[in-house]
Amino acid sequence: MSNVLVTGAAGFIGSHTCEALLARGHGVVGVDNFRSGKRENLAAAQRHASFRFVEGDVAGPDTLRDLVRDTRIDAIIHLAALVSVPQSITEPDENFRLNVLATQRVVDAARQASAALGGNTATTKERVRVVFASSAAVYGDNPELPLTERSETRPISPYGGAKLASEALLLGQGAAYGFSVRCLRYFNVFGPRQDPKSPYSGVISIFCDRLRAKAAPAIFGDGGQTRDFVSVHDVARANTLAATTPGLGNGVTNICTGKPTSLNQLAAVLGREFAGAPAPRHADERPGDIRHSLGSPDRARAELGFTAEVSLETGLRELVRSQ
Repeated sequence: MSNVLVTGAAGFIGSHTCEALLARGHGVVGVDNFRSGKRENLAAAQRHASFRFVEGDVAGPDTLRDLVRDTRIDAIIHLAALVSVPQSITEPDENFRLNVLATQRVVDAARQASAALGGNTATTKERVRVVFASSAAVYGDNPELPLTERSETRPISPYGGAKLASEALLLGQGAAYGFSVRCLRYFNVFGPRQDPKSPYSGVISIFCDRLRAKAAPAIFGDGGQTRDFVSVHDVARANTLAATTPGLGNGVTNICTGKPTSLNQLAAVLGREFAGAPAPRHADERPGDIRHSLGSPDRARAELGFTAEVSLETGLRELVRSQ
């Protein structure tokens, strides 16, 4: 079994990923500074003897260096990030620090861990693997749907640009220094523990929060924009496969369902879960938002053995009941 370092472990995706790894018998070292993660998200993980948590800033110069020095690491799942497109526009320096500089810290840790395994050249058979939480935002507003990993990347926000830069940083340095890299381009992730109070939270979580309060959720634009919504349980499973599947080569992979849902359709489905809730209200479109997004799941199926299993309706019911 592998010993996996998870950055952003107390976050929405991070905490589910820790649990998925532990359920499959892997050891997990979680790192988080609680900037957006929550201690209560780690409650289930902390009941496992194979879980260890370290509080620290991944973008700092010492956190990962000290941890990797003291612990054997077979894989790193890098989830810590600034995840807000609007905030990346208003705070570009913070976007760079949390989404690019932090990635360089992961590169340094992977080099250090590879050296500890005797793997400091590109020809080494035993190599540390880095799994990077990238995003469909790297594709920008690309009309050629479904988006494949070979589709043109043209991000339209600092957030998307930072994710694409981090992919290149990891793949280039991984090839040079002898650690393997798999960049996972998540589409629209939803599920339990996604914070509806954050103005940058996923649209599903925000809709649920408003509908529960008998308030009209806001749809930015006409509601015809579409997204590929994927359950956090499926994403956690994909992270686990990417970190632990033997012989997996370097590259990028979409993590998606391949099924489009418009925001108007989403509102209709959720409306049935909240009887008597008001209809959505429409507001102006937000800068940096993408009109349509739909991924191709073919490479994930072929290379990871991954297919999304949680339907939108099932995932929505779980989310509604968990809040």
